[in-house]
Amino acid sequence: MIQLTNLAKSFGGQTLFNDVNLKLSSNQKIGFVGRNGSGKSTLFKIILGEEDYDSGDVSIPKNYMIGTLKQHLVFTEKTVREECALVLPEDEQWNFYKIEKLLFGLGFSEEDLDKDPMSFSGGYQIRINLVKLLATEPNMLLLDEPTNYLDIISLRWLRGFIREFDGEVILITHDRDFMDSVTTHTMGVQRKGLRLVSGDSHKYYSTLELEDETYEKTKQNQDKKRKELEDFVARNKARASTAALAQSKQKELDKMGEMEDLFTDTNLSFKFNYKDTPAKVIFRAENLGFGYNPDEPLFQNLTFAMEKGKRLAIIGKNGKGKSTLLNYIAGELPIQQGKLDFHPSTTFAHFGQTNIERLNVKATVVDEIASVHKDMGIPMARNIAGRMMFSGDLGDKKVAVLSGGERSRVMLGKIIATPANLLFLDEPTNHLDMQSIDALADAIDTFEGSLIMVTHSEMLLRRLADALIIFHKGGAEYFDGSYDEFLEKIGWEEEEGTVKVKKAKPKINHKERKKLRKAVTQERNEERKVYTKEIKLCEEKIEGLEADMAVKNEALTTASSSGDNDLIMELSKDVGLVQQEIDTLFERLEIATEIDDEIVARFELKLEEIDA
Repeated sequence: MIQLTNLAKSFGGQTLFNDVNLKLSSNQKIGFVGRNGSGKSTLFKIILGEEDYDSGDVSIPKNYMIGTLKQHLVFTEKTVREECALVLPEDEQWNFYKIEKLLFGLGFSEEDLDKDPMSFSGGYQIRINLVKLLATEPNMLLLDEPTNYLDIISLRWLRGFIREFDGEVILITHDRDFMDSVTTHTMGVQRKGLRLVSGDSHKYYSTLELEDETYEKTKQNQDKKRKELEDFVARNKARASTAALAQSKQKELDKMGEMEDLFTDTNLSFKFNYKDTPAKVIFRAENLGFGYNPDEPLFQNLTFAMEKGKRLAIIGKNGKGKSTLLNYIAGELPIQQGKLDFHPSTTFAHFGQTNIERLNVKATVVDEIASVHKDMGIPMARNIAGRMMFSGDLGDKKVAVLSGGERSRVMLGKIIATPANLLFLDEPTNHLDMQSIDALADAIDTFEGSLIMVTHSEMLLRRLADALIIFHKGGAEYFDGSYDEFLEKIGWEEEEGTVKVKKAKPKINHKERKKLRKAVTQERNEERKVYTKEIKLCEEKIEGLEADMAVKNEALTTASSSGDNDLIMELSKDVGLVQQEIDTLFERLEIATEIDDEIVARFELKLEEIDA
């Protein structure tokens, strides 16, 4: 298996990671998490031999084949079938069945196999590269954002493939649900090192959070002890009678290692600006139909009512008309067929690729957010920019220099600055990292208005959608139910013949989920009450005693200066007693905090079950 030993890598004098160690075990499937720029893709390149490293060692067994998905597109053959067959060994050059099985799994039709690879969209060209990778049957897969260009059908197929893959996998993706469904371990670049945890990404982050909390408590105690030792040495090193003791304390101080402050990444945190409406029905759609070619409509005869608080998701294969339907309802395309009847109070905010492309590249982040409406002042725009992770000088960056993910956050900033009771979101998770996607889902979950969303994320579908418009079977169909209910009752035609697994319990809708979450939260708070009270009491007493300690230490310093040995002895005894009382309170505080943390963790599992 691959082994990394004491690996270090720097760019331009800045350490990307240092002293990295990793030993893969057989059939490990690892989800690789971390913020953009943390070094995930660089580590892939080092393993592949495409990037040098500063020090350490990379050990790869002989004849161990590593496969990776290429993002650059170079095709030399005239048909998809022949292009993919290029990777087959010489004795299998005409084993087209193997190639066709992979192509069909990734959404290609029989007719597609004889088409020119260059005639397909970028997303389908990436899939051709994915087929070429899988056909080589490598021992290990390094997959860097393979989900970026795949629709929901292809994602479901790829999930099954990775689960059944007989080998090792390291997967980088911002699709947390996809990652957790296929991996056995989760790994991340954590403060320049590599941390590997058995379990999914939730287990990984909860483990890190617990470790950080323990570190912070240890650091607080060490800093407190260091301050006491420094004060004692300063008071007593000049006096002959206490100089030996001061020297002993100085040696203890010198041996004490200094713990550095932990650096914590900034997270996206926001809520949409809800505009109240008396409407029970936000709008009605009757017999909607549209097509860029009159003879080939993308959808037709589509009728549904958008009720207040409804969460509607538009799903299906790429290129079938999902974004077109969203833009059609949003008024960005001319009405061809049917009728849209909006309530007069309906106000919407629209996040889509076309909107992002319309950002003023010459404007700063703050100015672009402020342009939403004339009453939006610069201070408010700067506040919103901060919540979108553009705090301080970052808010003054020009849109032109921003990455795709940063521009998505600017667009989200403009949307939350817009009072609305209806959100249009077209693939809102594209370019966002895992933490930002979680924050987005939380913001949508607490939004009181209605939502129409195009997404391939089954996590968002399961968490947020209570109705669907499905593009399949040559058209678009409205389904009043959850995504799991759709899979159970109808399902994707591409998966017909497979066994449909029924949920152990019925899917609850958004309103029921809110009620259950509220009840569980109240139960949790009631159980925590005695311990939070104890924590508050201990913290207040410790604060008072530490203030008393400061007074006594000051008096001790004065007594030391005057040489009053009797008073020194008396005050030293008092300081010792106060310190004992503080230590006892810290023990009580630690016990209460641990129990409180256990309660929170236990109820967090209950809340996760409700959201599942």
